Amino acid sequence: MRLGSSRKGPTSPLRAIARRLGIALVLVLVAWGMVVIERGDYSDSLDGEVSLLDALYYTTVTLTTTGYGDIVPVTERARLLNTVVVTPMRILFVIVLVGTTIQALTERSRTEIRLARWRARMREHVVVLGYGTKGRSAVRQLRLHGHPASRVVIVDSDPRATADAAEEGYVSITGDATRSATFRAALIDRAARVVVALDRDDTAILATLAVRRLNPEVAVIAAAREGEHAELLRESGASSVVVSSETAGRLLGLATDSPAAVDVVEDLVSFGTGLDLAERQVTAAEVGRSPESVDVPVLAVVRDGHPHRYGDPEVGDLRAGDRLLYVVSG
Repeated sequence: MRLGSSRKGPTSPLRAIARRLGIALVLVLVAWGMVVIERGDYSDSLDGEVSLLDALYYTTVTLTTTGYGDIVPVTERARLLNTVVVTPMRILFVIVLVGTTIQALTERSRTEIRLARWRARMREHVVVLGYGTKGRSAVRQLRLHGHPASRVVIVDSDPRATADAAEEGYVSITGDATRSATFRAALIDRAARVVVALDRDDTAILATLAVRRLNPEVAVIAAAREGEHAELLRESGASSVVVSSETAGRLLGLATDSPAAVDVVEDLVSFGTGLDLAERQVTAAEVGRSPESVDVPVLAVVRDGHPHRYGDPEVGDLRAGDRLLYVVSG
């Protein structure tokens, strides 16, 4: 849903109005032409003759059912023409105009109702800022991890990107990712997570600040192009920062000496095939044991919201409430 519409959605009210006005104009022109041809069969109470302008005047007041009566058909042929042709055109003209108003109001009401229902039920959703390469990849991983499309909201300033997102089944909002109005439309105050996948680091920092101001509790995962901006993003309120350029550089350097290691890393970050990263709560039977003694290969222990890497002496024995980040075979 793209704020109630998508590229393949129903015809917009403005387009419907334009089409119906075109039909009404055609009816007026056709009726005017018939009156002009038969104007000798009409009488004008002012001077007795019907000019081109008089014919247009008569056509408009007749089709709109105004009917002042100053110009009238006086011959049987003209009256028959009015009965058989002009009167049905008059009815069709009214239907076109009334139908346009009804359709516009109905479409607007339908949109408002759909948005109201969406706002009422949307809770704990994921908001993705930016639907470029990074944003699309992030959404793909979210879907693979079980997040339904109805719980993913896409925000982008490019209407083409939001149209693509709407076609793929996501709620999409076209707007500036640094403005509070955009975040309110995305119900940022009810979101569980926000993914900042914008192309510019300065915009990402401003967006993170705006998100954090509206929802101090939401988890913000941000992407930075440059490592020097990662700390600024954290200070702005990002819970986690992924540095794309440094990560790519490290993988390139690693591939120089160990291409197989790069394959393993890519396998780990690609969900659904081969090796996958998983996270779960420590079981009651595992409390008091060391991370090395559990039955899964543990990479890190998350305690009080902070990850402790494998071998960290601060971890010691596992405690109730700890979470294990481990490797599984997909």
